[in-house]
Amino acid sequence: MKFYVASSFINKEQVRYVNQKLIDVGFFHTYDWTKNNRASTLSELEKIGVKEKNAVLDSDFVVILLPGGKGSHIEMGLALAGDKKVFLYSPNDEINDISLTSTFYHLPEVEKVIGTLDDLIGLICSQFRTALI
Repeated sequence: MKFYVASSFINKEQVRYVNQKLIDVGFFHTYDWTKNNRASTLSELEKIGVKEKNAVLDSDFVVILLPGGKGSHIEMGLALAGDKKVFLYSPNDEINDISLTSTFYHLPEVEKVIGTLDDLIGLICSQFRTALI
């Protein structure tokens, strides 16, 4: 099973943690954007955007770590449009606060995970265990 993790640059270390844990149990990572520096030109943005778009579309599931930026929300949209399973992670319950949430967080194909990163990883592994064997 192939995966992609989207988030904001401020969560780069958390993304790396999730990436490595999923790789360690046998999932395949489609693209690691955390190895990039922040783009400083429009040409760099385009190159990164193409890689990220292809990585989302090539994935079996996408993980969104909140708080995320506009890019991660666009990646979530690509995943939903591509009929990918989406795991939406939040360390707190803000995703269920009607004044802060997004309509798309509550679609049936979005699995909301509130808790620790290890809770998220455990849920993903339990849902795809048979696919890894």
